[in-house]
Amino acid sequence: MSLRICILETDHLRPELVDQYQGYGQMFKHLFSQQPIAADFTVFNVVEGHYPSDDQQFDAYLVTGSKADSFGTDPWIETLKTYLLTRYERGDKLLGVCFGHQLLALLLGGKSERATQGWGVGTHKYKMAAKAPWMSPVREELTLLISHQDQVTSLPENATVIASSDFCPFAAYHINDQVLCFQGHPEFIHDYSRALLDIRQQALGEPVYSKGIASLEQEHHGATVAEWMMRFVAHKPETA
Repeated sequence: MSLRICILETDHLRPELVDQYQGYGQMFKHLFSQQPIAADFTVFNVVEGHYPSDDQQFDAYLVTGSKADSFGTDPWIETLKTYLLTRYERGDKLLGVCFGHQLLALLLGGKSERATQGWGVGTHKYKMAAKAPWMSPVREELTLLISHQDQVTSLPENATVIASSDFCPFAAYHINDQVLCFQGHPEFIHDYSRALLDIRQQALGEPVYSKGIASLEQEHHGATVAEWMMRFVAHKPETA
């Protein structure tokens, strides 16, 4: 039986990227089609106010990345926070990427803010800081494509760090068997990262831009993270 995943899409792609990439919801659908666990995905764009109806049931809710700040006060962000807190209190499984990773940390007692480290772009490598039964295949290091100038600077009390680097100490975390979040973008592909870098070249400055472009020579483990996410959703904790 397929897992049922609700994708809460928190952005619209830049107009010049829509024809090729459509949206983050579609990018995640493509990513998850490459991992072995059967799953069905329904996308709701929450910026437009779209949410599941009360009678729709899902095994997990995935919050995507966004150009918006997780600590922003836009009405749609406030609505999303209320929705996610309700889902959390009901015991639903929640997944977050980039903006979603930061928003869930913020919502559950941590802190997210503009990073003093500046922009993180291109390919980034993390050391693994924890192991769990659903983290299969096992990796000693994790490499992901990134694009962010905000970071989680303090985790919720009950969170466990999964992956870390000097640049981004709280790059991935989980909260028991209920919340799993990544700062990096498993759904990105190299061409999309390159397009974002080109668009932001002036804002990033030449050193950051050039380093980001050069880093795209490295492979990334997006498919591994996708499999971890689905194994996390499917995982049933052992009861005493």
